[in-house]
Amino acid sequence: MPWEFRSDCPIYAQLIEKIEQKICSGVYPPGTKLPPVRDLAQEAAVNPNTMQRALARLEDVGLLYTHRTSGRFVTEDTDLIRQLKNRLVQEHIRDFLEKMRQLGFGREEILAAISRIMEESKDE
Repeated sequence: MPWEFRSDCPIYAQLIEKIEQKICSGVYPPGTKLPPVRDLAQEAAVNPNTMQRALARLEDVGLLYTHRTSGRFVTEDTDLIRQLKNRLVQEHIRDFLEKMRQLGFGREEILAAISRIMEESKDE
């Protein structure tokens, strides 16, 4: 099934986000070999060059590394992955808070809504 993309952001940047999410969520654990570029591109329904660009960027920041004869792997640096998770959670929370403020919610209302939803989700 092709990956879903938004129209407000370049595809390669969204590929980076999606692969980062897969690393953070454990779909691609530390040390895991990634599928070949063409396979990933086919899975995402994107041009292999676009996928290569995203993977190269992830290599630049150290989340991926390449063994010339073996392929591309997720870093084994768990501190780097933890830093990535912290950055992503901060971005998501800031985005959420901005949307809530745009809807007219204040701090107390946001906290009450979060508490209520967390209570409701305990039962699930």
